[in-house]
Amino acid sequence: MFDQKTTHDHHYCDLISEVRNEMGLMDDLLDEEVEALIETALKKMTQRTYLPLKTRLYLKEKVFNALRRLDILQPLVDDKSITEIMVNGVKDIFIERNGHVTRLDYTFDSQEQLENIIQMIVSKVNRVVNESSPICDARLADGSRINVVLPPIALKGPTLTIRKFPQKPIDMSDLVTWESISSEVALVLQTLVKAKYNIFICGGTGSGKTTFLNVLSNAIPDDERIITIEDSAELQINKVSNLVSLETRNANVEGRGTITIKDLIKSSLRMRPDRIVVGEVRGHEALDMLQAMNTGHDGSLSTGHGNSTTDMLSRLETMVLSGSAMPLEAIRQQIASAVEVMVHLGRLRDKSRKVLEVVEIVTYKEGEVIMNPLYAFREDEQSTDEKVHGQLVRSGNRLQNREKLLLSNMKECLPI
Repeated sequence: MFDQKTTHDHHYCDLISEVRNEMGLMDDLLDEEVEALIETALKKMTQRTYLPLKTRLYLKEKVFNALRRLDILQPLVDDKSITEIMVNGVKDIFIERNGHVTRLDYTFDSQEQLENIIQMIVSKVNRVVNESSPICDARLADGSRINVVLPPIALKGPTLTIRKFPQKPIDMSDLVTWESISSEVALVLQTLVKAKYNIFICGGTGSGKTTFLNVLSNAIPDDERIITIEDSAELQINKVSNLVSLETRNANVEGRGTITIKDLIKSSLRMRPDRIVVGEVRGHEALDMLQAMNTGHDGSLSTGHGNSTTDMLSRLETMVLSGSAMPLEAIRQQIASAVEVMVHLGRLRDKSRKVLEVVEIVTYKEGEVIMNPLYAFREDEQSTDEKVHGQLVRSGNRLQNREKLLLSNMKECLPI
């Protein structure tokens, strides 16, 4: 019986082998020149074997994807409905679409094919990943976030995760439409950003911290100078022209040249920023971020991994302690005077992402950071096991620190 897939695979192997021979060591070929080589090789093939037009187009795209793009992953990257691609070794490829994860029914031909894709990605952004340095964060040209873990760390083989970057940046109206936030809380947070309150966003993995940070960043007035600091540049701030985007750098092959979040925060202070936006703090750079917030850079924003606002405060303490001999009391005073509002995000059982809590950090008193809850998400009777339904409920507390609202003439804009 005629096996079309086997025939396609046979033609593909012959075609890619011929094109690679023609390319030789010419790594500087333009995409158009590579396409021309594929066309020439296809013409030679069709002189020997009849190939329908549909097959020729399929082979041309597949060979080009293998040579210049992401091979079998490229159609997944191009598919706008897919938000995440997860490769767990050669045999397991998973995708996330509309919040649901499914396994694909095709695999890589070999570990070498997967490793070639990984090396193609990291080499384009001047990153290195190999057996001696097996973990790497990078990004694609469209901004999609990449994480790579190689053996021997990854036991099932090379692991690649691609978090897709939306072509149209998500804005606050989208979050309101998706019921991730209420229109009232959206107005409150946007007002607080404009009034230059320091805001910290926390949440678990996949809760939407970076997306929410981007949404809030776009509420910053367009006459201010912003410095963004990230491990992998993802923020899309479109409304501000005086914008500097900084990105960390891993060590080179010799183990030198590392540029950390901490280094970038220190450098940013010499750039005359109005605000500093730090993508995520994970370690002792938290102290530098807090000090920046405390030294005239009002309206700064950042995110961190925490399961609640209380948990995030504890984690910030631990981060600062990891790189400083400061007493705990001094650390808590730093946090309470630097962070003014904390927003907690969550990914719920129905895979929806929502703002779960908005809390004001009031002051430090008698060994404790004093918090003033403003809003909390409450489920209602319409919730089921499959679908979460509820709303952000106002606590009844007023925002206590109102000086910045008065200075920016925005006290009438806030419903709390």
